[in-house]
Amino acid sequence: MTTAQPARTGLLLGIGAYVSWGILPLYLKLLKGVPALQVLAHRILWSLILLAAIVLVLKRGKAIMAAARGRTLLLLCASAALIAVNWMVYIWSVQNNHVLEASLGYFINPLINVALGVALLGERIRKGQAIAVGIAALGVAILAISGGGAIWISLALALSFGFYGLVRKIAAIDALGGLTVETLLLAAPALAVLLQASGNGTAAFGVDRHLDMLLILAGAVTAAPLLMFAAAARRMRYSTLGLLQYLAPTLQFAQAVLLFGEPLKPVHIVTFALIWAGCALYAFDSVRASRTPVAA
Repeated sequence: MTTAQPARTGLLLGIGAYVSWGILPLYLKLLKGVPALQVLAHRILWSLILLAAIVLVLKRGKAIMAAARGRTLLLLCASAALIAVNWMVYIWSVQNNHVLEASLGYFINPLINVALGVALLGERIRKGQAIAVGIAALGVAILAISGGGAIWISLALALSFGFYGLVRKIAAIDALGGLTVETLLLAAPALAVLLQASGNGTAAFGVDRHLDMLLILAGAVTAAPLLMFAAAARRMRYSTLGLLQYLAPTLQFAQAVLLFGEPLKPVHIVTFALIWAGCALYAFDSVRASRTPVAA
């Protein structure tokens, strides 16, 4: 196998992951009649079943149990809570016609990551990155001051996923192990939600065979992009992978405006222009830095 082959495979996996996340609203729209909390619970439980099968096939159970102890387990409890909040807000936003604000959150996220790295990890920030973060922050501030959208959705998604990434960065466990443990930690509350819904007669599962299949599919819809992303990260330059992350919110934005008919107000146009300018500057700065030779 040539050295270019892993990078090409990684690129395809990366595109697959971000396109899957980008078209996720299409799937969630099919579950519009299902309460968001039940969608989240099904997403957790069916993901756990799929992940457990993968762990058994790969014989990774003992290694994951050995890694998920002490400080790492505490960090995974925090990351599990953060990803649950992220998923819940995202599901609710799609079901309630706020895909535009959700896409804005994921455009902001890479810049939130830069800010968190500087503030909490002591990472040094390049001038171009600092300007990119400032431009994006201006866009968010304009939207917040104008009241031109549910800005809390954008901030909740960006901050929850930003802190999730931060926690997972310092947790000493790999992607498959971390996701499996997180899902296992969330399984009991998810099961409680579904049992309560079943008890009071509001459960969506078991009413319609087509809907049941869609809910079961939530496991693959959740786990597959995460596993593709993890595989891509091992095969390609991280800076290149970072540029692909704008695929998902771009697709979400397009669906919100072109398919779901969400109103695009002038303040949205100004905000997104500033966010896109910040993201473009961030991407340009990252590519330039990755191509600059490091002095010996």
